[in-house]
Amino acid sequence: MDLLYYIIFGPVVIGIILFAFPEKLKVFKALITLIVSAIVLYLSYQLYLYDSQVMQLPLFADCAAGCGVFYELLNGASEYASLNIDNLSKLIVLFTGIFGFLIALYSFLYVKRKKHIYQYYPFYLITLGCAIGAVLADNLLLFIVFWGVLGFTVYKLIKGVDEESSAAAKKTFILIGSSDGLMILGIAIIWSIAGSLNMSELQIPTNSSLAVTAFVMLLIGSFTKAGAFPFHTWIPDYAKTAPASSSAYLPASLDKLLGIYFLVRICADMFTVNQWLTLIILILGVLTIIIGVMMALIQHNYKKLLGYHAVSQVGYMVVGIGLGTPLGIAAGLFHMLNNALYKSGLFLSAGSIKERTGKDNLDELGGLSKKMPVTFFSALIFALAISGIPPLNGFASKWMIYQGIIDFGQGAGIASQLWIVWLALAVLGSALTLASFIKFISGVFLGRRSYLFDKIREVHISMWLPMILLALTCLGFGVFASKYVVPELFMPYTGGFEFVGVWQSTVVSALVLLSIILGVIIYLAANIKNFRTADTFVGGEGETFRERTGYKVTEFYNTVREFRFFKGMYRRAEQKWFDIYDVSKQGTYSVNSLFSRIHTGVLSTYTIWIFIGFIVLVLCLL
Repeated sequence: MDLLYYIIFGPVVIGIILFAFPEKLKVFKALITLIVSAIVLYLSYQLYLYDSQVMQLPLFADCAAGCGVFYELLNGASEYASLNIDNLSKLIVLFTGIFGFLIALYSFLYVKRKKHIYQYYPFYLITLGCAIGAVLADNLLLFIVFWGVLGFTVYKLIKGVDEESSAAAKKTFILIGSSDGLMILGIAIIWSIAGSLNMSELQIPTNSSLAVTAFVMLLIGSFTKAGAFPFHTWIPDYAKTAPASSSAYLPASLDKLLGIYFLVRICADMFTVNQWLTLIILILGVLTIIIGVMMALIQHNYKKLLGYHAVSQVGYMVVGIGLGTPLGIAAGLFHMLNNALYKSGLFLSAGSIKERTGKDNLDELGGLSKKMPVTFFSALIFALAISGIPPLNGFASKWMIYQGIIDFGQGAGIASQLWIVWLALAVLGSALTLASFIKFISGVFLGRRSYLFDKIREVHISMWLPMILLALTCLGFGVFASKYVVPELFMPYTGGFEFVGVWQSTVVSALVLLSIILGVIIYLAANIKNFRTADTFVGGEGETFRERTGYKVTEFYNTVREFRFFKGMYRRAEQKWFDIYDVSKQGTYSVNSLFSRIHTGVLSTYTIWIFIGFIVLVLCLL
């Protein structure tokens, strides 16, 4: 199938070729990237129309037929090059193509103006091709090859020129690389258990310690890629320091699609998950929701705020998929796509704000709604969507997750008996999300505008058009969720199911629209526009003084940090007590320090250690 050559290897090969062109031709490289991503989008749609099948990647067979002395080698390798084109992989590839094109369009001018970003477009295309390869791969060895390359490209797409971004890049690379190593161990265990590495052929019961170990190893890889607790700490640092286009491309969209896609594979296809593993997954899911949103509440840097919300939203996906029911899995997948839509839009909005103002702190912003109306409208839609406000898509998928939890509670087992806990924490997380995005919208777009921003204007159409398209998609996915989106996109994979209770997205949307129309009518009928305005009196001081002493929206949220119950937790979080990367680093430094003290340079001390080691070795062999 020639389409598979083009959609997987085409972007990779062209990306490698782009390395040969100097950075002075950044516009040319951007244009090539945009064209290639458009072609990939078209091919991904063509692939979506194909019938489901498991097949061998044609490349290996073709090469093996004409390589003479290498025939046996390549022919043997071809058995590991199997692809699974099923309803789930086709869906993920389609949206990978969509996000690849939209963010390439946004990047056309955005990256051009960032002189410190090097070789962005080659790594962009390599990431696109390898992401599609990982989704389509059926053999776990082929999968881990594509997956491993993505760990390197995510590192290259963040690395900048300052110490903070370099540290964030290193942290990302180490965490993802470590999880990849654990995944390789899990794959080796699967081979020893099942004798096969094809995901479509596996159905391993988790009734032995070996099977549970393999499942946990793969689960860690999925959680790290998606950004779920406790392997989430690279995402806020990445979001704060990386270019906005990179944040929208990877942590917001592609990494979520890949991480949650693989979570579905291991939970619904490759393993039969027992009730205790289900309980652990649900606990980690709700912890991801609450920890992410609580950390987002206190952030002043809006990019880091969005990074923590990228973590929090993963919790809803983990909970939905952890339920293991058709409704829960469909809800988790739906929320995965919804999150990729509004979260990538939010990062693009953040990039537009930083592009025009040069600021990334909420305390330094405000009043930009009139200067950047398109960005404001888009960001408002995204903020309402992620907060679960009807009739937007975030409400639709969260409502499905709530329904899935209630339905799950009718089953047996300890995880089902605790359904009210999962539901309460999921709803609480949604309420806190709304609170933190009131802070984001108010801090950036509302309130008093500084005179420093009087001359700024909206970003170029190539930057705001992707945001508008994403915002309209958020609206469309919410309005038509129950009638078209869920039945057409997710039921082909999960199978049919019935919604619990009464839920019709079109009816909800009609009621919301009716309330808006009535509100406008009442507003016009009451002639509310005829009111007097007066400036705020602050001791008779002028504009500059009032701006300097104006109340910042972030001050209200500081009370959360100072609340007695949370104060200690926040302080420990800032000290990296709960950062698995920092804890591991400090542990490694402690071990190295211990060995440094042991290596005194005294020969007699070395002799004693050699003797002790020999005794331990003998005891182990007995």
